[in-house]
Amino acid sequence: MLRRLFRVVLALVAVGFLGYGLAANWHETTSAVTAMSPWAVLGAFAAVLLGQFFMLVAWREILAGLGTRVPLRIAGRIMFVGQLGKYIPGAVWAYAAMMDLGRDHGSPPRRTFATISLGLVINIGVAISIAAATLGTLDAVREAWYLVLLVPAIIVCLHPKVLTWGLNLALRIARKEPLESVLPGRTVVVAVAWTALGWLVYGVHIWLIAGQSDLYVIATGAYAFAWATGILTVVVPAGVGVREGALVLVLGPIIGTPTALAVAIVSRLAFTLADAAAAGIAFLLGRQTPSSAAAYADQNGSGSTALTPDRNLSGSPET
Repeated sequence: MLRRLFRVVLALVAVGFLGYGLAANWHETTSAVTAMSPWAVLGAFAAVLLGQFFMLVAWREILAGLGTRVPLRIAGRIMFVGQLGKYIPGAVWAYAAMMDLGRDHGSPPRRTFATISLGLVINIGVAISIAAATLGTLDAVREAWYLVLLVPAIIVCLHPKVLTWGLNLALRIARKEPLESVLPGRTVVVAVAWTALGWLVYGVHIWLIAGQSDLYVIATGAYAFAWATGILTVVVPAGVGVREGALVLVLGPIIGTPTALAVAIVSRLAFTLADAAAAGIAFLLGRQTPSSAAAYADQNGSGSTALTPDRNLSGSPET
């Protein structure tokens, strides 16, 4: 009962911060939208949703590699609904919400924690790599050259043995049980591939709202750089303000500061609305049937990690 009440309160607080973020930029946002093509804005929103879908596929691949296989709709509910916690100051809320939702769907907290952490590491590594490959000639980005040093470190950390050691260390610090298996190298490669595809699609949304046909490569790198800068500023919820500033820093010398600022505002609006839409869709699609709910409840009640959603209550594969 208390856990359910906590979840409701957390969701309401997250929605409140999300709404505050929209209201704080409402006048500038509406002015920027009216100056742009409605089709470009709609296309940008669709590109963000598609990019989020590819990120979800990568996230689900990691979770499956760690031992919990769930349908895509269930993975979406855990990831998209839980990540609304990122709009609350403090990085712990999204983790807590996703781990709680994961427990309801048969994923032990340590696996969900490891999946979130690994997904974040892969995202940062891919984003910085894309930014380095596409923006190396821009003076504004050269000043942040030290971020590129994270790429080889992340590549080393993604080796299965190093990865398992690091995740188990983080789990011990968080007072969670260690992982019972090593994440397969193939899973890491597949997750990186889906993540990279997601970033290439994210670049489309900047390209569309910027309105310049020759800007796709720069647009992709600019958003990757801005997102990485925002996410590494952990004290700011969802990188609000930091991401927009980094985006204007890169795009301003190319398309002008006023246009770059408009692009940054509309980009934030597109992602905020996409986060809300993805969470709503995932919440509805991820509703369990009574039979699967019983299987998930059995796993949660016993605390066993042997069962996964594709197994029956005896532990043998479904036929």
